Amino acid sequence: MDIFLQQIINGIVLGSIYALVALGYTMVYGVLGLINFAHGEVLMVGAMVAFSAITLISGVNPDLPGWLLLTLGMLVAIPVCMAVSWGIERLAYRPLRNAPRLAPLITAIGVSITIQTLAMLIWGRNYLIFPTTLSVDPITLLHFAPSAEADYERTVTITPIQILIVIGAALLMLGLTYMVNKTRLGKAMRATSENPDIASLMGINPNFIISATFVIGAALAGVAGVMVAANYSVAHFYMGFLPGLKAFTAAVVGGIGNVYGAMLGGLLLGVVESLGAGYLGPLTGGFLGSNYQDIFAFAVLILVLTLRPSGLLGEKVSDRA
Repeated sequence: MDIFLQQIINGIVLGSIYALVALGYTMVYGVLGLINFAHGEVLMVGAMVAFSAITLISGVNPDLPGWLLLTLGMLVAIPVCMAVSWGIERLAYRPLRNAPRLAPLITAIGVSITIQTLAMLIWGRNYLIFPTTLSVDPITLLHFAPSAEADYERTVTITPIQILIVIGAALLMLGLTYMVNKTRLGKAMRATSENPDIASLMGINPNFIISATFVIGAALAGVAGVMVAANYSVAHFYMGFLPGLKAFTAAVVGGIGNVYGAMLGGLLLGVVESLGAGYLGPLTGGFLGSNYQDIFAFAVLILVLTLRPSGLLGEKVSDRA
């Protein structure tokens, strides 16, 4: 039971990160019908920029508390990620808006490789130790007394950074939900998603709305990047590829184009992956270890696409005039 509960907590933490990144994929697809495969690299940029900002600020004033350093690093990383994503949309995707669907897809892969290369040139190819800003001492949530099967004390723990990740992700997702459903910008996004031509006749600027969608998704990805780096205490120019791919998987599992589906898919994928990492070794008799946990993410994708191709909360698709 202690292993099960611990993996559930780990899965919620991981799923919260996947959900934040998946929202960027699903928002862009919902408005533009485009899969932005460079979105994972925006996460990486957020982590690397936060690393540089925290290192610089702590060097100037080493007495600042860790939570303030992390906050300042995130505040620097978010606008940089937003600027990078705006540049991607403006320079790489907008000229191809009426091109065949394969052209933006190939461009997205090229943009992803370009950003990775630039990050490698700026920060180097080695793994960077992300500064420790919050306590890494685990907080005990549950305690199990020794039993006949295990003569040691068993606990279920969580770290302060994991608490921050879950709470921060929940607040961001609530804020995004409110923005999409209650604000004029959210209504304009939904109108542009339905029909950009008619939306433009109603006074909406589709180019502005599409750019805003990219920028908002980039802000969420930047926060997720800082969370990943702070949780695992490492940053690397290639760190955005796998989380980006899994977040895209989460968006597809939940229903690409559906905001709530991205949240559900991210949390579900994180929990399944963590449970798989905890039980894969015993289930296979030690043949496969926890380093094979990635297979669960794509196994879930195959299963969902087989049984429900539109995803768990598949978007309602309307015919455009």
